[in-house]
Amino acid sequence: MQTSSSKKCPCLGFKLREVASVYFTMVAVFLVILVVALQGSAPRGTYFPYKVPLDPQGLLELSWNVSYPEQAVYFQILSRELKFGLLFGMSDRGEFENADLAVLWSDGHSSYFGDAWSDAKGHLHMDSQQDYQLLGAQSAAEGLYILFRRAFSTCDPKDYLIEDGTVHLIYGILEQPVRSLQAINISAIHRGLQRVQLLKPNITIPELPSDMKTMEITAPGVVIPSQETTYWCYMAELPDGFAKHHIVMYEPVITAGNEALVHHMEVFQCAAELDSIPPYNGPCDAKMKPEQLNYCRHVLAAWAMGAQAFYYPEEAGLAFGGPGSSRYLRLEVHYHNPLVFKGRRDSSGIRLYYTGSLRRYDAGIMELGLVYTPVMAVPPGETAFVLTGYCTDKCTQRALPAAGIRIFASQLHTHLAGRKVVTVLARDGRERQVVNADGHYSPHFQEIRMLKELVAVFPGDELITACTYNTEDRTKVTVGGFGIMEEMCVNYVHYYPQTQLELCKSAVDPGYLHRYFSLVNRFNDEEVCTCPQVSVPQQFSSIPWNAFNRDVLKSLYGFAPISMHCNKSTAVRFPVRTASPPRADVAGDVAAPRGPKAGSWSCPGNPGTSSTQSPVPQPPARWVRSGGFN
Repeated sequence: MQTSSSKKCPCLGFKLREVASVYFTMVAVFLVILVVALQGSAPRGTYFPYKVPLDPQGLLELSWNVSYPEQAVYFQILSRELKFGLLFGMSDRGEFENADLAVLWSDGHSSYFGDAWSDAKGHLHMDSQQDYQLLGAQSAAEGLYILFRRAFSTCDPKDYLIEDGTVHLIYGILEQPVRSLQAINISAIHRGLQRVQLLKPNITIPELPSDMKTMEITAPGVVIPSQETTYWCYMAELPDGFAKHHIVMYEPVITAGNEALVHHMEVFQCAAELDSIPPYNGPCDAKMKPEQLNYCRHVLAAWAMGAQAFYYPEEAGLAFGGPGSSRYLRLEVHYHNPLVFKGRRDSSGIRLYYTGSLRRYDAGIMELGLVYTPVMAVPPGETAFVLTGYCTDKCTQRALPAAGIRIFASQLHTHLAGRKVVTVLARDGRERQVVNADGHYSPHFQEIRMLKELVAVFPGDELITACTYNTEDRTKVTVGGFGIMEEMCVNYVHYYPQTQLELCKSAVDPGYLHRYFSLVNRFNDEEVCTCPQVSVPQQFSSIPWNAFNRDVLKSLYGFAPISMHCNKSTAVRFPVRTASPPRADVAGDVAAPRGPKAGSWSCPGNPGTSSTQSPVPQPPARWVRSGGFN
């Protein structure tokens, strides 16, 4: 569940709500007799353009659409083998405790539907305010369709606030009849989670060129390993003499039957300096993989479960091929196989749509955030430790054209401890716009996301990226770096026109970190050498993490000078080095990631978005509506 003190709602008082709970429970009973047609076809998919399997077996399939005028999401669940009901809902990070749930259950004679919530012990309670509105149910050859609606914001403290960014969806399947909602033991049922971006932006699909061609970068009949998590790498090669083209669109190619196993995919282009790369088709972490694979990091395409086709703006395209561009591409597929299926073959990948008729602008990709360095570290046992990286005004002043650039998409990235990420645009020392924010970020769900509107960045602007980390389960310090147990804080922004600026990131000045080590060692009477031959990770590891040492480190990261990395694509730096961090009010503004239009939310369900996506059409007449939930 999620509530926010910054989003005030003119709601009922708490005591009055408890009285209402008794009334609803005793009188309304939340009884819904599901009048199900025995014949008929499934609702047309055009009503629900977004689709994702909920469980690894594909027994539950979720489709949805977003109505920005109504500030609501319409959900459709297809249950292929419904027995005695299901649970569906949302929680902060996919837990079944403190969750917001819609529950359908049967006692063997009658069927019931209600808006419920779970407490800290996982016990279910009927919500006094019914915000999951059941619209209908229908039987079809493939199973039972259930249609319901939920507003983004409900003013109910028991409800999840649906925002931009990642949403952790949870589900459960009831395999035995239950006499009441309270009789459901969520710890004893088949359950799981799925991550999606529910609030898709309202993007107009640009017209595609008439001379467009396609290229599929797909796995060559891989036998998916019988283990929960696998990252599979496959090397592909562009044809000899492949001229410069623009990628204008790409979409996933998923092998039928593996929709629930292919979690996400990326296509990378290798460094142009590599003359040749040996063929490879195997696990990305195999010790015998060619070393050159480590130099294939330039992202051409990225897809994650639930995402649709990705379109470039009609005035720009991503260049590949031609002089100065590598012929070698690396496909990386993440297989998520929690049920450990054996013998599944897969040829999934990404289909690129490209044209030789070059568009006006080359699109570029720029890295924002923190440099991959151990000087940026997170102490163990932290619930919400914030690290902030800066692309300063001095860098943008030197590197950006006078007309500026336009950011149209963004991919946020941390490793396993990341919990929230936000990038804001600041101008003249004031926060002007949120570029991208994810308050429920998961490192297991990373995708390139189109922005709802272009973000214009001009010379002298600042781009500030803050990442929030949780290290409660760690006993040792977490330093910045490339390892999975190390950390990153990055926003890969997609923009046009392409410039020489490829990396605009920062880290605290190492000299000030050296002073920190000296200070805390003296304070704690530690005999630890801080001379150059002792590495930064070793010095961090020697620190006893008491409240003083933690607070001083937080203060250091907030106010010490920063070392700027303002790099060209050739890795040569623009002449920008050390700088003072932006004023504390700007840095403080981004320390706690928020929604896209912070402070503009009102109740009920008005998150202040300017999007004009068409409202969801009314359900077809064949849906059987149920009363009592309006």
